[in-house]
Amino acid sequence: MKSRPDTSSRKATNVTIDAGLLEHAKKLGINIFKASEQGLARAVTAKQEAIWLQANQAALESSNAYVDGNGIPLAKHRNF
Repeated sequence: MKSRPDTSSRKATNVTIDAGLLEHAKKLGINIFKASEQGLARAVTAKQEAIWLQANQAALESSNAYVDGNGIPLAKHRNF
């Protein structure tokens, strides 16, 4: 599940960024606002994935234990 920023509504915010990193990014022509938004979107996605994995850990372990003990369901019908 990939989260994309809603471009129809924006909210101004202030952030503090390492001065050297900011200057380097400017020299390279990096759009700081876009890079910040993309980085935040990646961080949000990673956190959502971690939360989902934690919430579903028991189900995943149960499913893996079943396959370990019984094999893949309907494996005899596989053609590959």
